[in-house]
Amino acid sequence: HDAIATPHHAEEVGYALGMFHHLLSDLPPHRLADTLDGFHITPRYLQQYDRIWGEYTGPMTSEVQSCSQFIRDRRSQVNLLENAKTQGKLPLRVIHGDPKVNNVIFDATTGKAISLIDLDTVKPGLLHYDIGDCLRSGCNPLGEETPDWQNVYFDPDLCQAILRRYLPLVEEFLTENDYAYLYDSIRLITFELGLRFFSDYLAGNIYFKAKYPEHNLNRALVQFQLTQSIEKQAERIQQIVRSQ
Repeated sequence: HDAIATPHHAEEVGYALGMFHHLLSDLPPHRLADTLDGFHITPRYLQQYDRIWGEYTGPMTSEVQSCSQFIRDRRSQVNLLENAKTQGKLPLRVIHGDPKVNNVIFDATTGKAISLIDLDTVKPGLLHYDIGDCLRSGCNPLGEETPDWQNVYFDPDLCQAILRRYLPLVEEFLTENDYAYLYDSIRLITFELGLRFFSDYLAGNIYFKAKYPEHNLNRALVQFQLTQSIEKQAERIQQIVRSQ
């Protein structure tokens, strides 16, 4: 599945990630190698973007200018999670690293989640990287490859369904700070992927495979539209986090 179709499907995704975090919660993160140095360190992606943007000589289309402005308006927010980590508010834990919807395996008969796959990204990190990525991927009904980026939106009902099953499985070790940064993680990880797609488009599509020249630009527009939808629903999402 590349997108979540029903609330039941969403609940199972939440269960899969929650059970993964629950089962590995007593494994000291320092015992794992960091398989992807710098992964989800948003300020580092912004530095890469600044370098690429400074060297960009391609067409300044309205979409390119729009993405550039979108990033400019949010520069001050990119350090949120890293600052919280440095200040000791958010501890390193064992994370999956890539818990998007299509990395959850479902039983074809029962529709229940049975496993998370793609374990080469398991590493020490913030749970918020996983939660943010899971909700980014799971609460966009149109999916990240849609050409219809103007109509992309973040579905709060799917968010509620995922967290309804996820949070009870991890509540025994989540702190007040963990809850306080959940909304920020959803917004920031979504923005981060848009930033990475846009940077890759500007650099000539060298990291993410592109089926056509503007593919990564379109992917960036999808994530930025999703980010904007998340921002507009900040109060509702924070209410969902508090009410679980």
